[in-house]
Amino acid sequence: MNVVEVKNLAFAYDSDSPALNGVTFRVKEGDYVAIIGHNGSGKSTIAKVLMGLLSDYTGTVKLFDMLLEKESIEKIRSRVGIVFQNPDNQFVGSTVADDIAFGLENRCIPHEKMQSIIEKYASETGMSEFLNREPESLSGGQKQRVAIAGVLAMKPDLVIFDEATAMLDPKGKAEIAAIVSKMRKENPKLTILSITHDVEEAASADEVLVINDGKAFLQGTPNEVFSHEKELHSIQLDIPFVPGLINELKRQGFSVPENIKTLEALEDYLCQ
Repeated sequence: MNVVEVKNLAFAYDSDSPALNGVTFRVKEGDYVAIIGHNGSGKSTIAKVLMGLLSDYTGTVKLFDMLLEKESIEKIRSRVGIVFQNPDNQFVGSTVADDIAFGLENRCIPHEKMQSIIEKYASETGMSEFLNREPESLSGGQKQRVAIAGVLAMKPDLVIFDEATAMLDPKGKAEIAAIVSKMRKENPKLTILSITHDVEEAASADEVLVINDGKAFLQGTPNEVFSHEKELHSIQLDIPFVPGLINELKRQGFSVPENIKTLEALEDYLCQ
């Protein structure tokens, strides 16, 4: 099943410079897909379209096999969770517990059931000891963990990360990456779409879509996409460490399976 299906998507903020020009891609249920590109490439516009924030586009956009349109937007949104770049924009509660509860209240979850849900997702994101803290007192990584806990508490089928790690330091990024990995193990049907400029983050995805000048520039597995070093450098994108190492091994005559994404997996394979 395709959770997201986009065909020939085009959009322009003004008539002189289209932000998107004929973009086509699919996201299958349970997949983790990263959309990458430099600033101004059009990737953020794709996110806004999928969130239902931009409607004056051409092409076809489906989520959960439903056309994205006025009549279906509420039903679609009930199945989608969004984690934004700046978690401060998502906080509405005076405490971490209140913030996680906000989405549950909007869905009319009985109060007697809320506490166990809040505790469950605070635990899964490592924020149990912070439930009575004010969000403003947390670090950037901790704030993003709270935002993710609030999203997961609503049990979405699709989570969209909109530059969710852009403001974090390496430690914060590693924390979010670990949570994403845990999320996928606990719910194999959960679909993740990450809009990012972080190529290291994209290297851990199942599929990568590179957007450049509003068009799909490259698509495929991380190893397939990042094997095009010259093309990616031509649009000012770097090569992640592991795919870059795999590229060098292939140049030296080694054969490396496409499913290898981490340094540990690569070391295990080479030691066989």
